[in-house]
Amino acid sequence: MPADSLDLLRELAAILDDARDLPVVLDSFLKTLAKGRALSRCVVTLIDPDDGQIRIEAAYGLNAIERERGAYAPGEGVTGAVVAHGESIGVADVSREPLFLNRACRRDLTRESASFVCVPIKSRGEAVGALSIEFPEDASRKLDEETRFVAIAASLLARIVGESAARKERGSDKTAFARAAGMLSPAIRQVYDQIRIVAPSATTVLLLGESGTGKELAPRAIHESSPRASKPFVSLDCAALPVNLIESELFGHERGAFTGADSPRKGRFELADGGTLFLDEIGELPLLAQAKLLRALRDKSFEPLGSARTRRVDIRLIAATNRNLAAMVEAGTFRGDLYYRLNVFPIRLPPLRERKEDILPLAIFFLKRCAARDGKAPPRLSPDAMEILQNYAWPGNARELENCMERAWLLLGSGNALFPDYLPAESRENRTRKDARARETLREKLDRLEKDCLLDALRDNGGNMKKAAAALGLTERIMGLRAKKYALNCKAFRGDAS
Repeated sequence: MPADSLDLLRELAAILDDARDLPVVLDSFLKTLAKGRALSRCVVTLIDPDDGQIRIEAAYGLNAIERERGAYAPGEGVTGAVVAHGESIGVADVSREPLFLNRACRRDLTRESASFVCVPIKSRGEAVGALSIEFPEDASRKLDEETRFVAIAASLLARIVGESAARKERGSDKTAFARAAGMLSPAIRQVYDQIRIVAPSATTVLLLGESGTGKELAPRAIHESSPRASKPFVSLDCAALPVNLIESELFGHERGAFTGADSPRKGRFELADGGTLFLDEIGELPLLAQAKLLRALRDKSFEPLGSARTRRVDIRLIAATNRNLAAMVEAGTFRGDLYYRLNVFPIRLPPLRERKEDILPLAIFFLKRCAARDGKAPPRLSPDAMEILQNYAWPGNARELENCMERAWLLLGSGNALFPDYLPAESRENRTRKDARARETLREKLDRLEKDCLLDALRDNGGNMKKAAAALGLTERIMGLRAKKYALNCKAFRGDAS
């Protein structure tokens, strides 16, 4: 390494030895780095533990407004990709790099050509932020040499930045999973705000949401944040057991209570004494078991099958369902008194389609988990793959996304980038339709627009040709010709208008 580079590194290290606070140290560090390497901009970004966003902590060459704009989700843009995957990226010409978002400065890249280098800042092996530099494109400056130098500078930063990140993380009340996965949407933050409110109490919690939304994760988050955290956490999937075994699983049995009961067995209520009992898919409980559950919750006591001795317990109950319990009460398939006892503090877990900001962080989290399991480096997501993941509806929610990433990881083999071909066909359908429309001729686009207008008019007017024509400003004859052209059946819309 050239002597001037070594001198600069010594100067940077000396700055970090100063005991001043982090913003002052980073400001001095970046100014010295920028002047020493003739940089137009250099930035330190860190993960915000409260929402998972990657935000600018300090910058040289950016004003206050530009710093505020420079926020990224894990996996988003060059900075997001570097933090998510923990690997450096060097870009010779940012105008030719699709990952470069140009978000902070919003400059005209066709007139201002530049090179960009971004390297992870790691603490305990995990990226907690990134150090990035930008300089005018210059053929005499070698990108790999700049990347190596910035990586060394980032390693110098790692200690003080890592300590700051750890302090922020300790002050955050998000769960370990949400923090690790980088989930940041307002909807999921609201869920964890509700968890924070209810966790310290013994209040019964009812988790509502579609399958795959994480109803098995929230109970543990509540339990681990409660005064009962050191006590047992016991769970039971009410949909996974035959009717004749549910009571035994809940309350236990004595020897000889029924055929096959060769020895006494404790039920989940007794096992959870002092701690938390989680009943998943509680809407699947048969009515008889509902009655016995209600009594146990009301009296805080129960009798094992085959026993006349009452046993008292102290449990905190958390229940979950993907069913509409209120509708089941109306239909007579779920006890109203049990429903009201369960529905003390309901928490709705939103489906993935309502929190698209969480899709990429979750996808990256699942990929990194697969890679760690197999002892390999996680792949990066290509821009096209990211677009497909974010635009898919995910009817199976996070569980479907997890399975999708598991499949993609297996198909990937030794590759280091995940492209659309590795994703399931159903997730690519929207992209395929979009690409097909992009190749339409002007005539085809106009025909599609005209057909859509005709369909809307017929639907709004219950298939009445005369009214639909008037709504579009056409004669009935012209309307008839257009409907014939597109083979529209007016009768199909009759009865649709309100």
